[in-house]
Amino acid sequence: MKRYLRDSECLVMSRDEVRAFDSWAINELGVPGVVLMENAGRSCAELIEEKLARVEHAKVCIFCGTGNNGGDGFVIARQLLNSGLKVVTVLCGERSKVKGDAKVNLDILEGLGASIEQLDMSGGEDIEENVSEFATGCAMVVDGLFGTGFRGELRDEYKRLIESMNRQSCPIFSVDIPSGLDCDTGEELGAAIKASWTVTFAAVKRGFVREGAQRFTGEVYVASIGVEPHYRGAV
Repeated sequence: MKRYLRDSECLVMSRDEVRAFDSWAINELGVPGVVLMENAGRSCAELIEEKLARVEHAKVCIFCGTGNNGGDGFVIARQLLNSGLKVVTVLCGERSKVKGDAKVNLDILEGLGASIEQLDMSGGEDIEENVSEFATGCAMVVDGLFGTGFRGELRDEYKRLIESMNRQSCPIFSVDIPSGLDCDTGEELGAAIKASWTVTFAAVKRGFVREGAQRFTGEVYVASIGVEPHYRGAV
């Protein structure tokens, strides 16, 4: 894993290039998506553990969306539990919407006996109150809500969720991209996570190099998912 420094040379990828790279790894190389997700989540967990190494009895709250970014979050939760950390895993949305590789990792986490909290995003709950309750006593909040594929304006309930996460007293760790930040432009889509650290996969995302993006990304680290873009040659 390498830290991205703004004055250093690095590979930068757009949203479409990320999608093409993932498709190449899965469909042409034959690397199962669940393996890529495992590698991504494990890399994040390793850095989280490093950042919390001096915190006694560290507790982490992971907010997971219903897509693949949430799937990364489920892997992180399992890896941190394996290392003996206290973990609160919060599924933000309906469980029935979790599909594919993300569902595989949610099922594994539940099979281990881990408790999964549920946050109703239909607007029927006090989101801020629930976020504060879930994050109480935590040394870090993990943002696993949305990945690089998200575009358009956030719905109001997700704006409230992100704003509530930003108001917590502990630092935030974002998975791949701060939720609510546009991958290509680096602009916030109504609201965006203000992370202390972001671990992104395979390459720095185009929006990260734009002026002002650092106030959302914090320190950026680039982690391998087991296959490097330079092998593809087209990136």
